[in-house]
Amino acid sequence: MSTESSLRADIVEVGRRMYARGYTASNDGNISVRYGADRLLMTPKSVCKGFMSPDMMCVTDLEGRKLQGDRDPSTEMLMHLEVYRQRPDVQAVVHAHPPIATGFAVAGIPLDRAVLAEVLTTLGSIPIAEYATPSTTELPKAVRKYIRAHDGMLLANHGALTVGGDLFAAYFKMETIEHFARISLVARLLGRENLIAREEVLRLQELRGTYGISAPAPICADPSDPADTGAGTRGDDADEIATCQVVQAPAGSGMRLVPDLLDAGGPIPVTQGHEESEIRLTYRELSALIEEAIRSLR
Repeated sequence: MSTESSLRADIVEVGRRMYARGYTASNDGNISVRYGADRLLMTPKSVCKGFMSPDMMCVTDLEGRKLQGDRDPSTEMLMHLEVYRQRPDVQAVVHAHPPIATGFAVAGIPLDRAVLAEVLTTLGSIPIAEYATPSTTELPKAVRKYIRAHDGMLLANHGALTVGGDLFAAYFKMETIEHFARISLVARLLGRENLIAREEVLRLQELRGTYGISAPAPICADPSDPADTGAGTRGDDADEIATCQVVQAPAGSGMRLVPDLLDAGGPIPVTQGHEESEIRLTYRELSALIEEAIRSLR
């Protein structure tokens, strides 16, 4: 087990990386890690994550009572405590506001489409927990719906949350979410995504064991079947708990990749004879779209 001093140093390093990558601004974000059977090390409130020192960390118990530290723990401690209550296997929690992933959260678009094999084998899908006022008891309730089935999620109009078996595993999942969001944004700006077929998605899930990847829940066998989406995985009732990971992937019918187009109503499968429905852009039009997207993130 890691010593307290090394865990404090690791939190400082993860905070530095998040700030350097633009995942946090000002005093945004928070980090926690289990220390022993009944203690947590947690970042303090009102501190920039890029300029922390090991002595700043707070020690709390699993009920949130401060046991040690000159500063008070993060104002979003309740969200962290809920994760540890629901997931005894989780050793660390990372919360940040990566700009492109948070853009998806603000737009109400989950990152649950079968686009990248690496994401499917590691995180599965990234749902959106419903909006809740930060630092209140509403936020743990929103997170509770998905945390048993997911190691990463978006928080509506807020940011992203990831968990892991150690601190760096949790942080790397945050990197994966932002990387996935960036690729998804570019593909949508280009006008289409080639989705991985449903059959291939299930095959990738079977390979998780080969890769040595453990997941908190399986991918739902058929997201169109309400009986198979877990208890309310995509429902509106915040009290329902997800038991599997919903991944949007069309039937392949022998194809491993299925071309899709996007419109305001969602994905539209491209079928033979309907190629005229493709969105075609000139280089200048595409450049203007990308420049506008970048400006909106600044």
